[in-house]
Amino acid sequence: MRCGEAADGGSLLLLLRGVLLLLGACHTLSLEIKASPKVQGFIGEQVLLKCYFKSSSPITESLTVDWTYRPLTGGQMETIFHYQSVPYLTTVGKFKDRISWVGDVAKGDASIAIQSPVMGDNGTFICSVKNPPDVYHNIPQTVLIVTERGLSFQLTSPVLLAIAVFLPSIIVLVLLLVRMGRKFRVLKEKKKPGYKKSSIEVSDEPEHPGTDSCLGKLRDWCMNCVDTDEEDPY
Repeated sequence: MRCGEAADGGSLLLLLRGVLLLLGACHTLSLEIKASPKVQGFIGEQVLLKCYFKSSSPITESLTVDWTYRPLTGGQMETIFHYQSVPYLTTVGKFKDRISWVGDVAKGDASIAIQSPVMGDNGTFICSVKNPPDVYHNIPQTVLIVTERGLSFQLTSPVLLAIAVFLPSIIVLVLLLVRMGRKFRVLKEKKKPGYKKSSIEVSDEPEHPGTDSCLGKLRDWCMNCVDTDEEDPY
């Protein structure tokens, strides 16, 4: 009997633990927060830190929003913004008079904006929302990177590969076009009246011109095209 009672007690304990875990999971999922994992900012230009939340309970005046910050160099988290019915801006620290509230809790928006950001603002920002009884939620982190505004084009690996493949082909094509242009000019000069061939050109002529009739026709056709294009009036 005692063994049976112990077994029943153990089963009841496991069941109780399962119920508690289920209740904890429900509490955890009762408030969900979404924020951008990384935000790019530029020196002197307003940067927006977006934060959206979804609560299973109605929005009340007890809802609070807190933004905390930790520099990239490390250190403790510091609160830089607090909201409860109205925004409370920080009055000390590097973000004094530079943070503005742009959210709307009725729409699940807890976003803020940083005015005139500098590279010293780079760090990790955390948005925390509590809407009693929903106070358990995930903790998304947003890393802010502030840089000087420059060319948005970046030499990524695919871009470098494309340049390595196509640049030599373009160079070869340009050289061929230049060479063809020079040959066309020489052929045009030869067609002008009074042109005399040099001894080298005479020696290079084939002894049997009839066998080169196809190439000769192609050359004459090309010369006619060049002459026609240049003689057309504008």
